[in-house]
Amino acid sequence: MDLESLRIFCSVASELSITHAATRLGRAASSVTTRIQQLEADIGAELFVRTNKRMALSAAGERFLDYAKRLLALEEEARHVVTGGRDGGTLRVGSMESTAASRLPALLAAYHAYHPATRLELSTAPSRPLLEQVRTGLLDCAFLALPPSFESPGALEELGLASKTVWREELRLLLPASEADAHSAAQVRTRSLAAFPQGCTYRSIAEKQLEIAGTTDWQVHEMSSYHIMIACVAAGACVTVLPDSVLKLSNAPASLKSLPAGQADTLLVWRAGFDVPAFQHLLQEINEVAL
Repeated sequence: MDLESLRIFCSVASELSITHAATRLGRAASSVTTRIQQLEADIGAELFVRTNKRMALSAAGERFLDYAKRLLALEEEARHVVTGGRDGGTLRVGSMESTAASRLPALLAAYHAYHPATRLELSTAPSRPLLEQVRTGLLDCAFLALPPSFESPGALEELGLASKTVWREELRLLLPASEADAHSAAQVRTRSLAAFPQGCTYRSIAEKQLEIAGTTDWQVHEMSSYHIMIACVAAGACVTVLPDSVLKLSNAPASLKSLPAGQADTLLVWRAGFDVPAFQHLLQEINEVAL
């Protein structure tokens, strides 16, 4: 097993096509096929399931992919550290959808202006998956809101993680026009909540405020973006909870009512001891905007 074989494997896993991966890598398809076969022989397991002309990751391939990405990231991290950040390196940043929309554009633009050689890779997910991806090394750091189960002191330290509070979000409970007379969550008649999938801290806050747990009255509709959630609220189908900073960026109709839904801190979380130059540069930029 060598790093080049891991890179080829990750490309094939991404494309699920030898031909497309070969084009992306600038290699002959036969060379890519040979390297995959050698890697499978070395590991002792089939990494792909091949049916007719289609490919899919096998169960072993799914498990191996995370390790391959982490090994490649570790190699790049080591190179970046020993050269003092001379090559710029890559910084893999995770973020909640809301933070990516309302907070990160200005921060990342400033970062790029001062450190153009560093390649920033940004991905979004709910807070709990982000936390796990940082812990396992799939991400270098992430902007997230801690789930309620992590509110106890030392919870992050036990996972080998460090954190810094960056922003405090004012949350709003967004209601359809039909709820204009509601002045508290208890007075809301609509019984559908639009939210991200499980693992979203804002969803947990909404479910607690609306007392959804243990009831059969409420339905939770999982959605992939705040744009869809706001559209569904405007259609009178549901309510949602979102940061005020996101609401101000939206084109939500003025007829929609919103109520205060508390506050939530956005933290930057990283693995304790992660000290590559590209990340230190990010911390420097964050110090200009943090609480």
